[in-house]
Amino acid sequence: MEFKMGMATRDAYGKALAELGESMKQIVVLDADLSKSTKTVVFAKKFPDRFFNMGIAEANMVGVAVGLASSGKIPFVSSFASFLMCKAFDQLRMGVAYSNNNVKVVASHGGISLGQDGASQMSVEDLGLASLLPGFVVLCPADEVATVSLVEAMARYQGPAYMRVGRPKMPVVYENGASLAMGGSSTLRDGKDATIVACGLMVGPALDAADRLSKENGFDIRVVDAYCLKPLDRKAIQLAAQETGAIVVAEEHLAGWGLGPHVARAVAETSPVPMEFVGVQDTYAESGDPDGLMQKYGLTAVDIMEKALLVIQRKVAASTK
Repeated sequence: MEFKMGMATRDAYGKALAELGESMKQIVVLDADLSKSTKTVVFAKKFPDRFFNMGIAEANMVGVAVGLASSGKIPFVSSFASFLMCKAFDQLRMGVAYSNNNVKVVASHGGISLGQDGASQMSVEDLGLASLLPGFVVLCPADEVATVSLVEAMARYQGPAYMRVGRPKMPVVYENGASLAMGGSSTLRDGKDATIVACGLMVGPALDAADRLSKENGFDIRVVDAYCLKPLDRKAIQLAAQETGAIVVAEEHLAGWGLGPHVARAVAETSPVPMEFVGVQDTYAESGDPDGLMQKYGLTAVDIMEKALLVIQRKVAASTK
């Protein structure tokens, strides 16, 4: 399936944040000495008095953000996902989640698609860790349009929120001006034979897999972009289970701890159906070409197709018993 390639979601984040800074004067931005990579440098150049480079001290950065939020500011904190979620988890837990402070966490370089930077820079556990924090909204946009909309939604939302953005350029799957809501999802393609639920970088391959399954196998596949993992749009997921009878979850994350468990719980509670999961399988990745890594760790449209065929087979087998 052909897509127009857009900017990386990290670039869209930097652009959206700088634009929001014009109308929302209470926004302040903190970065852990990676602003050129996280793209908060765009905000820093435009509003230098509202930008704070905290150095390589992620835990301290979150603590300062808590103080700013307590003073009525809207702090956005950014670093690489692997550093921000792992190094500052205690501060996020006690300073932000426990105290329900209005801190916005936007972490770049999530997943394995950053490639040559290697395993120490790759976060395959960030969405799961963020989901463990009570009161946090957890977001993972699929393209630049979704990112812009969700950055604004985060800024206007009262409470803690986490968003993963990425390094590679992303296919544009939303029309310009699309509005995405906290707690929502988007059905990007309708279908009756099975549903692929995806987020972030895996939305493009999910749509590609659905298109190929239609052309090569004659199956009609629904694709749901679950851009908000928490709170999950349970109604959309449960409806998909009831109407299509089979689900595949696709994410650039540890398969057992990200989007998959959220979807599985929603399905199990009302309409249990055959399910398969495409994601990183209980391992860290390695340094390498991004496309090669996605193939090695089973995160391609072909991998999604194989899982979709499995759940459809199981669905058909169950119906003939």
